[in-house]
Amino acid sequence: MLPRVLLCGNVEFALDELKHLLGGIADVVTLSSSTRTEFFASFEPGGPYEGTAAIFRRNVSAQRIGVFDRALIMGLPASVRWIAHSGVGYDQIDLEACRERGEYLSIGVSNTPGGESTATVALYLIISCLRHYSAAQRHLLSPELGWRDPQYNYAARAHGPQGRTLAILGLGTIGLSLAHYARPLGMRIVYHSRSKKGADEVPPWCEYVDSLEGLLREADVLSVHVPLNNVTRGMLGEREVRMMKRGSVLVNTARGAVLDEEAVIRALKDGHLSAVGLDVYPNEPNINPRLLAFPQAVLLPHVGGETYDTLRAREIKAITNLKDFLIKGRGEDLVPELRS
Repeated sequence: MLPRVLLCGNVEFALDELKHLLGGIADVVTLSSSTRTEFFASFEPGGPYEGTAAIFRRNVSAQRIGVFDRALIMGLPASVRWIAHSGVGYDQIDLEACRERGEYLSIGVSNTPGGESTATVALYLIISCLRHYSAAQRHLLSPELGWRDPQYNYAARAHGPQGRTLAILGLGTIGLSLAHYARPLGMRIVYHSRSKKGADEVPPWCEYVDSLEGLLREADVLSVHVPLNNVTRGMLGEREVRMMKRGSVLVNTARGAVLDEEAVIRALKDGHLSAVGLDVYPNEPNINPRLLAFPQAVLLPHVGGETYDTLRAREIKAITNLKDFLIKGRGEDLVPELRS
């Protein structure tokens, strides 16, 4: 009997790869549960998920069974030993619970690193914030104005990227891609990460700053690329925002809860921040209506990774992690928190 793989979220763009990579080594079943209670019951003997060894997961599955919190992780049967998440961010999975199940019951979790599409969104937000393109578009589309707002004074507000310092918080795959995209625009690139990258990992023009405070003080533009966890939740609050230069720009394509949204709104209101570019929010899909009132706020509905190429590549990578687990006992992209 082949080990079973449960798809919590449909494979939409890599169906041929799913058949090719898992054909003959796994019995693939699709999530049919509409509630968490039904989900747990389906693992019982004779149920459709009996014998599941690994789970393919997309965030969309939370609409039916909730996030993979402690209660869900601890409720999974002993047979489940791997979760292959299709996506870069994995904050909807309780990693501590995966570890605490014990040596012979622990669950490995893989994600799908890679962030060119999110980096391009960050670059768009940076340029739009510096040039105040969002305000210009609002004024052009306004029935009252139909052109520029003479009171807004673009010439006094807008700046080009040349000579500006781009501070990248978190130099993972997305942050590093952004650094490469921004460098040809004439921006100076500095970064702060959990540790300094090796000379073989980053180009020499990418300067390391050894503290968050130092990074904030350097930034003309701060772009946030850290995962959401207990350390990073709310890490940029009132104190940190005020460390940035007056008139600087803040861009976030990571997770909304990394920022103190109220502190950001206050800084926008009094001009400490000249503009913000946001693709993520603390209470998605709800957006604070006060943010919508700022013409210098460039707002997107969490589209950082929403391209056909990116989503297909993620699905293939997640399926490959499942194959590696089934054959080798471990997927290549085990998340850092579970490597020790």
